[in-house]
Amino acid sequence: MTLDEEVIIVTGASRGLGRSMCERFATEGARVVLTARDAGELEAVATDLPTESLVVPADARDADDVARVVEETVDTFGRVDTLVNNAGVSLLGMQDDRKFIQDVTEAEYDTVLEVNLKGVFLFTREVVPHMYDQGHGNVINISSGLGRNAIAGAGCYVASKWGLEGFTRVTALEGDGRGVNANALDPGGRVNTDIWGHLPSEERKQILQPDVMDDAAVLLAAQGPDGVSGESMTAEGWEQHFA
Repeated sequence: MTLDEEVIIVTGASRGLGRSMCERFATEGARVVLTARDAGELEAVATDLPTESLVVPADARDADDVARVVEETVDTFGRVDTLVNNAGVSLLGMQDDRKFIQDVTEAEYDTVLEVNLKGVFLFTREVVPHMYDQGHGNVINISSGLGRNAIAGAGCYVASKWGLEGFTRVTALEGDGRGVNANALDPGGRVNTDIWGHLPSEERKQILQPDVMDDAAVLLAAQGPDGVSGESMTAEGWEQHFA
C-alpha cells in the first residue's frame, strides 16, 4: 500500500493517535499537513518525517484558523486528498475522572462538543469543496466505541461521538457521486494516550498503543473515488474488510 505524493491533513497531530498516523502516512510516501494548537510539538513531529510536510498551528474550534489551514495546504501542495479529523478531548482526559451530567458545567460541555464535533464540521466544510472540484477525496473521522454505545459519567463525550457518527454518514451521502468517501474509524478499545494518562503505568502498557489505527488509516486514505463510504468500524474491522 502506498500513498506516494498524497496530501493528508491530520488534526490533533502533535501527539498520540494523530502523531502516530502522521508518521505512518509519511512512511507510506504522503505529504502530511500537521495541525493542532501547540506549534512546538507539531514542529517536533514534523522534523522527523521522511517526506515533505507542513505545520499549521490552529484551534479546531476557530473557523478562521481552520480556513487558514486548508488555504495554506492548497497553496503549498495544490490539493487535499485526505482529511483525518482526529482532534478530540474528553472530561476524563482533562480531569482524570468521569463526571455525571448534573456535575458537568456548561463550559465543560461546550469544550468537548466544540472540539470533537464542531471542529469536524469546520474542517470538513473547508475541505470538501476542494475534493469535489478534483473529483476524489477521503474524509476519515476518528470515532470511538462510545459513538455506538454509552457509559455513565461520559455524557459529553458520548454525545460528541454519536454526533460524529451521524455527521460521517451525512458527509458520505453528500459526497456520493462526487468521488468523496467519508468513514469513521475507532481504535477498538482504550489507547495509551493522554485520555488514559491517569492509569498506572503497568496498565497503560497492557492497553492498545497509539499505532493501533495506522494500518486501517492507510487503507482508508488509499481508497479511490469508488471506495467504501458511510461506514464505521474498529481498526481491526477495517483491516479485515480490506483483507
